[in-house]
Amino acid sequence: MRSKQGLEHKHCGSLHAADAPQALQMARDVYTRRQEGVSIWVVPSAAITASESAHKDAFFDPMADKVYRHPSFYALPKAVEHM
Repeated sequence: MRSKQGLEHKHCGSLHAADAPQALQMARDVYTRRQEGVSIWVVPSAAITASESAHKDAFFDPMADKVYRHPSFYALPKAVEHM
């Protein structure tokens, strides 16, 4: 769900539905009770690919040597918002 204040979608939870339209309806009913949502994504669990915790060292360690990916290396123009 994407909140009125945010620009990104956040994982809210899981549910079981017969099809995508029912999943959207159920997600709206369950996860936007306080009228805070403006957009919802639903994804079938079969479409999710996740990293394995057993391989976390080999999978995430190479990221430490790519310091250029850290946002502190870039000076953002004043016109850029929401970054």
